Amino acid sequence: MALTAGCGAGTGDAGASPEAVSENEQPSAAPDSQETSGEESSEMKINVQIGEYTFTAALADNAAARAFAELMSDGALTLSLSDYGGFEKVGPIGAELPADNRRMTTESGDIVLYSGDQLVLFYGSNTWSYTPLARIDGLSGWAEALGAGDVDVTFSPAQ
Repeated sequence: MALTAGCGAGTGDAGASPEAVSENEQPSAAPDSQETSGEESSEMKINVQIGEYTFTAALADNAAARAFAELMSDGALTLSLSDYGGFEKVGPIGAELPADNRRMTTESGDIVLYSGDQLVLFYGSNTWSYTPLARIDGLSGWAEALGAGDVDVTFSPAQ
């Protein structure tokens, strides 16, 4: 499969992100964390499966992430993603999601929406305009799971 849309390779200035502070009623919740890719919601989780690796991700608190979760309401969603630029995997979602793009610097483990209908998984960093979708909770094995070349990634609601 050949993709004609890539996610820019810009490395422009990205100012310090504000602290994301939430009032969480759960005493075991993580302390306030610096926002890099969006407002993470500890209440909305998904599973991300790549080969024999399974990761948990916290969905961002925005319309695009809710629409992405809705795509999984009838079961798992499997996407074919291609390597782009040596720092990300990108591929079509098969649906247009509500974009709220903003210039941001991504990190390994970020999952974002690009161009309204492309999903991007980062194993490196890039600065560009994206809509945050989710963030992988633990990165152990993340780069190995993504490997080199194309991958099939299955997204499903966390149990």
